Amino acid sequence: METISQPIPGTPETLGDGESFATLLGRWARVLGDETAVTHLDYRATADGRAVTLSWRALDERVDAVAARLADLAAPGERAAVLAGQSVGYVVAFLGALRAGLVAVPLFAPGLPGHEGRLAGALADCTPRVVLTTSADFDAVCEFTAGPEVVAVDALPEAEAREWPRPDPDAPAYLQYTSGSTRSPAGVVLTHRNVLANARQACAAYGVESRTTSTVSWLPLFHDMGLILGIGAPMMGGMASVLMDPLAFLERPARWLQALSASPGAISAAPNFAYAYSASRVTEAEKDFLELSRVVSLINGSEPVLPATIAKFQDAFGGCGLRPEVHRSSYGLAEATVLVSVTDSGKVARQVTFDRDRLAAGLAVPAASGTTLVSCGRPAGQRVRIADPVTGSDVEPGEVGEIRVSGPNVGRGYWGRPDASAATFGLPPLDPDTGEGWLATGDLGVVFDGELFVTGRLKDLVVVDGRNHYPQDIEQTVEAHPAVRPHSAAAFAIEVPDGEAAVVVLERAKDFEAGVADAAADLRAAVSAGHGLRLHDVVFLAPGEVPRTSSGKISRARSRASYADGSLTERRLG
Repeated sequence: METISQPIPGTPETLGDGESFATLLGRWARVLGDETAVTHLDYRATADGRAVTLSWRALDERVDAVAARLADLAAPGERAAVLAGQSVGYVVAFLGALRAGLVAVPLFAPGLPGHEGRLAGALADCTPRVVLTTSADFDAVCEFTAGPEVVAVDALPEAEAREWPRPDPDAPAYLQYTSGSTRSPAGVVLTHRNVLANARQACAAYGVESRTTSTVSWLPLFHDMGLILGIGAPMMGGMASVLMDPLAFLERPARWLQALSASPGAISAAPNFAYAYSASRVTEAEKDFLELSRVVSLINGSEPVLPATIAKFQDAFGGCGLRPEVHRSSYGLAEATVLVSVTDSGKVARQVTFDRDRLAAGLAVPAASGTTLVSCGRPAGQRVRIADPVTGSDVEPGEVGEIRVSGPNVGRGYWGRPDASAATFGLPPLDPDTGEGWLATGDLGVVFDGELFVTGRLKDLVVVDGRNHYPQDIEQTVEAHPAVRPHSAAAFAIEVPDGEAAVVVLERAKDFEAGVADAAADLRAAVSAGHGLRLHDVVFLAPGEVPRTSSGKISRARSRASYADGSLTERRLG
């Protein structure tokens, strides 16, 4: 069996039993006291962002108050859903649930456009005993929910200090609901052992040092990457955490860069689109005030990492002191808490060009031209193998297959879904020493020269006339046309009477005034020439109309579903 693994140097393989993010907070509160633990930059209050801060001691006391209230309302093991906007209150609510021995369910406040159904589905699935929110969202949450007690964590009185029971390391810490799919929400069951292991792996991989590094994040705290970056890794490493709302970033991405500049030793993460978006939207005048030479790591993950995006971001901000080796390409998923692999510290991520046709046929062969992939590095304290998605057996070296993962960070399964869990988690062959099986990720990849290269998702493959096409390749081709708004295209396959056919939906560029019919003809020709693929349909929409996930990424699954029910074609331009 060919596997790749990477130990985590200088850190213990396990923590002592009975630890959690909440117990670690107590430790750091005793060590760091009145030093700043968490800051929220509130751009709703002022244009420059009003800083709302809590020290380690104050955060610990606020968490105690929440835990004391929860002890009166729920029994250990019951669920406490967090429905709140990005804020220090969110951090308090999440950690308070853990301290009280409840299973936290990080979600979001009602009102997130297009995601009310997902929120209602997650609540119905996890059946929380109590819902935690803030005063700002209290009325909206009470109106949206029915049954569970709703508690505003910022309105609770102080509580007397007390000793809290230490959790069973194999008890669920929280349920991480997956995003971006049209299926009913599925909550990944993550134990205290799982999440502490992944936070430790992340701290070691990204160079965390207490009092020296800090995290800066606009990622939603209810997402896997946002939660570990904004709460988990800071609790593990004793780091200050700087948060801002995703909308604040989307409105003005310079805010993110300004926060990085103001935070020496900053570690941050974002999807690929955010780096391209920042490079396009930050003005030269705004760059004059940026100092990025002290940034430690910028993680690029959760969607395909594009070479052109790395180059564009570095070109845009190299003059502000940004070092090329700071870019860290990463791979992960909620079922593994979040982080699986990352490129080496201090080195520019490797890029390899593979023959496009042979890659589509399942074989990675370097070539002078074709599809250039960015390495996602090596596993962070876990094992990765490439398997045949049907048989589960290892593929030959250089072959594309399903990425499978094994390690202490891999979750227990899906909440209340034994069949789906059995099909995804703990698959053979089992490790004879630990009994651990393998997580089937649903992602396609290849190991090349000891590094993981992600090629796409099994469910997203466009298969037409017996040939595989990666949707991101098609999307890059169409987005090169001036009629197409950058990072707005979704390519997918639909069922037609004689098999499958390819469809692209996209948004018209704001400054493009020519006819979309001519532009669609150009796109058909470009895709035909570049990929040997005939597009069944090209749907132009107005800016902002292509379905996205709650973090702003294009959702192919939702686009496919909306195309199938006619709601997209009803809004098409031209």
